[in-house]
Amino acid sequence: MTTTVNLRVNGKPTKLTVDDPDMPLLLALRNDLDLHGARFGCGLAQCGACTVHVDGEAVRSCSFPLSAAAGKSVTTLEGLGTERKPHPLQKAFIDEQAAQCGYCINGMIMQAAAFLKKTKRPTEEQIKTALADNLCRCGTHLRIVRAVKRASEAMG
Repeated sequence: MTTTVNLRVNGKPTKLTVDDPDMPLLLALRNDLDLHGARFGCGLAQCGACTVHVDGEAVRSCSFPLSAAAGKSVTTLEGLGTERKPHPLQKAFIDEQAAQCGYCINGMIMQAAAFLKKTKRPTEEQIKTALADNLCRCGTHLRIVRAVKRASEAMG
């Protein structure tokens, strides 16, 4: 039996008709809406590669049921900024060359964006704590921290 789930994705009203409303939000974003910023990493909500915002809060979309997003606003990496007008975090990550393989970057940026909404002028230690549960295997941690710090300064 199919179910319709209504939500807002990157500011646009969206209606999804699915067979399983409890499918992970990540699969709906990637497979049904062709939004590929959020990545499938561990599938256990432990690595952060799949992080998106639901009503402004960072959530791990690999374990967040689509049905729980009904009536809510979902923002993906694609919804933060554009190529012409990137979000300050996206620009800072580019400027600091904070990506090596790039797999974790979605999660790092989305987690940092939610963090910076609550913490306007974070210390380096606060940034490290906020991103501690996002895994990166490439070793660009110092660049990532610099990028978040740079973005926080740009965001004022």
